[in-house]
Amino acid sequence: MMTVGILEDFCAAWNRHDIEALMSFMTDDCVFESSAGPDACGTRFEGRAAVRAGYMAAWEAVPDAHWGGGQHFVSGDRGLSQWTFTGTRRDGTRVEVTGCDVFTFRGDKIVVKNSYRKQRA
Repeated sequence: MMTVGILEDFCAAWNRHDIEALMSFMTDDCVFESSAGPDACGTRFEGRAAVRAGYMAAWEAVPDAHWGGGQHFVSGDRGLSQWTFTGTRRDGTRVEVTGCDVFTFRGDKIVVKNSYRKQRA
């Protein structure tokens, strides 16, 4: 069963940029829908290899990426993490936006991570 503590650990792994730890939270048939991309859902990554690549792309785009001030909620097989994303893009511009992840769980693993964040000019 998923708990708030597991989501806190998941967030901590993001901030450590620890891909092995992140993937340990995901099911084999996992899905990641990123905040940005060409489709209504952003960019959809399906399966462990694609999700892994999608996660790592976040750190490649923003090498000092950090998700702070996390608040986490779990209700049955659904959950939410709210955070403030900060970092510096490769071109030197700073990023600071609030956002959230909406999760679907199977037991104590994440099946779907659907990410949303505010857009700033």
